[in-house]
Order: sequence, then structure tokens, then C-alpha cells
Amino acid sequence: MQTTLKSLLATGADTATALSAPGRPPLSFSGLRSLIDATIARLNGLGIGRNDRVAIVLANGPEMAACYMACARGVTSAPLNPAYRADEFEFYLSDLNAKALIVEQASSSPAIEVAQKLGVRVLDLIPGEAAGGFTLQPRDGAEGGSPAAHGGDAEPDDVSMVLHTSGTTSRPKIVPLSQRNLAASAQNIRATLQFTDKDCGLNIMPLFHIHGLIAGVLAPLSAGSQVFCTPGFNALKFFAWMDEAKPTWYTAVPTMHQAILTRAGKNAEIIARHPLRFLRSSSSSMPPQVIAELEAVFKAPLIEAYGMTEATHQMASNPLPPRARKPGAVGLAAGPEVGIMGEDGTILPAGSIGEIVIRGPNVTAGYESNPKANAEAFTNGWFRTGDQGVMDAEGYISLTGRLKEIINRGGEKISPREVDEIMMDHPSVAQVVTFAMPHPKLGEEVAACVVLREGAALSERELQDFIGQRAADFKVPKKILFMDEIPKGATGKLQRIGLAAKLGLTG
Repeated sequence: MQTTLKSLLATGADTATALSAPGRPPLSFSGLRSLIDATIARLNGLGIGRNDRVAIVLANGPEMAACYMACARGVTSAPLNPAYRADEFEFYLSDLNAKALIVEQASSSPAIEVAQKLGVRVLDLIPGEAAGGFTLQPRDGAEGGSPAAHGGDAEPDDVSMVLHTSGTTSRPKIVPLSQRNLAASAQNIRATLQFTDKDCGLNIMPLFHIHGLIAGVLAPLSAGSQVFCTPGFNALKFFAWMDEAKPTWYTAVPTMHQAILTRAGKNAEIIARHPLRFLRSSSSSMPPQVIAELEAVFKAPLIEAYGMTEATHQMASNPLPPRARKPGAVGLAAGPEVGIMGEDGTILPAGSIGEIVIRGPNVTAGYESNPKANAEAFTNGWFRTGDQGVMDAEGYISLTGRLKEIINRGGEKISPREVDEIMMDHPSVAQVVTFAMPHPKLGEEVAACVVLREGAALSERELQDFIGQRAADFKVPKKILFMDEIPKGATGKLQRIGLAAKLGLTG
């Protein structure tokens, strides 16, 4: 088992393509390794070494992928969402205690002014000609100073990356992930998806999020595969990129898959020209109806996986054929050990509903400077995911809900996912998210946001009647909002928590 990024990224053949991008010459594995070596030496020369935190605010693309890997291999990478506002950058840069901030040379990101105010050194990234190639230049022009006390490549237990949890209900928590965590997770995903040097992934996932960084970039590169780095998700450009990249697979969140599906009919020739080995979905649950449509259109299996930041992404995954995929299930344990825990801390037998817990080399050692959160998150060596689920006799795990998202309607517990799946069976419904809204007497009531298929018409009453024929009355949403688009988080995930407040449904 490899335990550092240096050994992990030594796999690809020198002359094979590592990174490519629309309209750019590719970067070989030899070029990528040299670039990472040079970047670590550059950072060390500027006094930045192992476990020093470097915030990265770059647009999606090959430079972001290469810069992230260089920082993750030698210092501590802290990728941040470029869309943040000044106040958010101030929180994250302070909370991280960042030593430097990397931005594009032409960037006018509010992060720059914030960094200067906080005394964080700004480094300009100057892109090269090949996809992912770059050099770093201090914005202040000062080259002197003492070199890093702890330079060179990071060790297995050095912190390779820090990310914040999404913090929908509380202050975001810092999740430190070691070299060992990243290497373990990349190898788990590589094994699940059977990556080889013949594969090419079309990356549309944001690279400030664990899904894109580990499944989209690190895992395939660890197998000597090519990664085609796009500027981020764009349903209008997806099929043109597919024609250029000639990918064998791609990974996305369900909302992206659904947007791709709406345009797939007009692009049947491109799909036929570049048959995919598989499609992958993770980060939130995929309605079984959409899985069936995608598999029919792409004539390839859709592999649904289950991940979270604290597990360095993947925890479970449906397997590739010929093994069975179970739509509606997130698959088998795929890396860490997975159990279902009862409220008393015991591991429950198959068929029992409880909290999904994990342990293994890809799991974070704990949140930073947060003893209260760690006391709540770990029980008998198991990390508690906060998700409720069940494992069947064959080991397939199904999520029944996020514990914090379960709707408590006067003591009646409702899983929003169950209501989602019923509504998705209606022929007029394209997308849906069920969530809790405040209620003066019951505490919480069921509400839903719905996007209709193009040209479809449906009233709130008709949809309520449809659900009422398939579920108990207390599960039928009392309020259904029809919208053109469902509000999403920065990574394209549907966020149930806080949605009622966002939509003004405050009881």
C-alpha cells in the first residue's frame, strides 16, 4: 500500500499523457513529476515547507489540478472556492492560518486583498503552454528569506490537505487529511473502478471539493490514466469536450448528470463515437429512475458511490459489471470498513437501520482543534458519518437519510429521500428535493421543490394526490414549490438543510 503522494504519482509512463485540457498541448507524466518537484523546491525556497498551509484560489482546469498535487505532495494544500466573497475568504484564510495564497497572475479575486490585510504572502501562478504547466512568482517581488526548515517531500503522517466541512448547521470544521489518507483513498477508488493506463477521465467536478480532487484527479493519475481538465461543468459544452477528450469515463453529482441527460438526445452520435466504460455518480443520492435513463442513453453502467470529506471521499461503491449494481443502494464497502451502529454504540446485524460508521486508513484522525466535535464523531474507534442507513445480507448499503435531514413531524419521522423517489416516478417531474419547513405546532412539516420536465404541466394538488396514493398522509408535502431550478450548494449538491429559510418558508 502506497502511503505518500510521491510514490502514488510515480506510476504513469514518462511519455504518457497525464493532464490534458480543451485546445491545449498535453502534459506528460514525466512533465508533471518535474513540475511538482520544481514547485516544491520553489515553495521551500520561499520558506514554505511540510505542514505549512497554502491556500489555492484558482479556476477549474489543468493548472488547478497540477498546483493542488504539487502542494499536496510537499506542503499542505488548502483549495478554496474561487466564488467566495471577501468575508468568506477572511474566515477561511484566518481559520486555516495560511502561510501563502496562490492565485492566477491576472486574478482580481477578493482573496488577494484579504490575504494582504492578514499578512498572508500572495504567489502568482503563471500558466505555461502545456496543460497544467506553470511557474510561481511572489506578488511582492521579494525573493530572499530563509528556506523552509522542513523541506522536500512530505511524510505519510504529514497533513497533505485541509478542507472545511460544509457547515450547514454550525461553524465549518477543519478536516486535516494526511498523505496516508490521500494515498489510501486514491488506491481504493483505483481498485473499485479498475483504472488502467488506457483510461481517460473527463473531469467536470470542481477542484476545491473532495470528489473532484480525489476521484476526478488523484485516483486515475495513480493508475497512469489521463485526466482531461475542463474549466468546470457546462452542460452546453459537455459533448464537445467529450468529442475532444475521447474519455472512457466521467464522474459527476446527480444534478450534473441530469443536465447532461437533457442534452444527450441531440448528441447521440458523439456518445456512439466515444463509448464509455462506465459513468460514476457521488456526493448525493441519485434517483433510480435517472440511473436507468443514463444507462440506456450511454449504454454503460452507472456506478453510484458514497463519499464524504472526512473519509477522503469514497466509503462505499456499487461494483463494476459483472457484479451486481443495486439502484437505490450506494454499494459495498469500498476501502474502509463500514458498519451500522445502534444508539448504544453496538454494531447492528444486517437489515437493521442505524448510523453508518467507518474506520480505515482513508479516514481523518479527527477535526482540528475541536475536541467537542471529535468526542461526538468517534465511538469505539469508529467514525460516525451522521448518515442513517441499512446494510443487506450481501453487504450492500442503502442510505435512508441524513440524520440531521430526517423530518420530525410531530414525532412522525420522514426520510426526505423516500418522498423524492415517489415524486420522481411522476412522468412530469424532472428534479425534486424534499425538505423540512418549520411548523408552529408540529415542529416540522414536509415541503418540496420540484422542477418539471420541459413542456409538462402539473399542479400542487395533482402531485400531492399522486404521492398520497403511494405513501402515508403524513409524508405528503404540505407545500410544493415549482421552480425553474433547484437552489444548489457550491459543489452542485442539493442542500436540504437551510432550504426552507433560503426560500422564505419560515413557518
